[in-house]
Amino acid sequence: MRQVIAIGGGGFGRTQESNLIEQYILDQTSKKIPKICFIPTATGDLDPYVVNFYSVFTKLNCEPSHISFFKRTIDLQAHIQNQDAIFVGGGNTKSMLAVWRDWGLDLILKDAYDRGVVMSGVSAGAICWFEAGLTDSWASDLQMMKCMDFIPGNCAPHYDEEPERRPATKRFLENKSIDFMYGIEGGAALHFIDEIPNSTIQFKKNKNAYKVTLDGDNILESPYKSMNLKI
Repeated sequence: MRQVIAIGGGGFGRTQESNLIEQYILDQTSKKIPKICFIPTATGDLDPYVVNFYSVFTKLNCEPSHISFFKRTIDLQAHIQNQDAIFVGGGNTKSMLAVWRDWGLDLILKDAYDRGVVMSGVSAGAICWFEAGLTDSWASDLQMMKCMDFIPGNCAPHYDEEPERRPATKRFLENKSIDFMYGIEGGAALHFIDEIPNSTIQFKKNKNAYKVTLDGDNILESPYKSMNLKI
């Protein structure tokens, strides 16, 4: 079974008051003590982000680790092959994917995904798994960029958190750059199983994920069935 848990915003990078989405990711591995690896490339391996990761996951029943590309880099293939889950942090998607492709990490992750390692992440770490994603990695306006294409379709994180996300999605639908968008709000994650959206995971109240389409001049936001993590 192939899984991606794409988080629209929130989690340990912002607050450590709740570990709901982090525990949910670990639970999907079906392992008693899962091994989870954090990949913070999109922030240039920012030290406080790595510290936040360990401060949360060391409190959970798992074996956390991380990969750095801006200090001495470990054997990527050997390490990823030994993981049960991957968590990719937010930041600059374009720069992150450029580094990964140079090191061959994109191919290593695809092999792990096909073997059933649970893939997850927030913001840049959400859109990277899709065919394309809505990003602010460069220029002054939001742009669509090609990603790793584990999942067909397009993803917009922070769908309710950043006011330009909805208008940008409408623009790309209207100019026929895309046929639809997965819009994921902060405090929610969209859980894909075998490339099919299974459910919205709500770790904050009243947060959703949608399939966003255009009907004439109107935007249609069709919410997915949701699971509330006992908020």
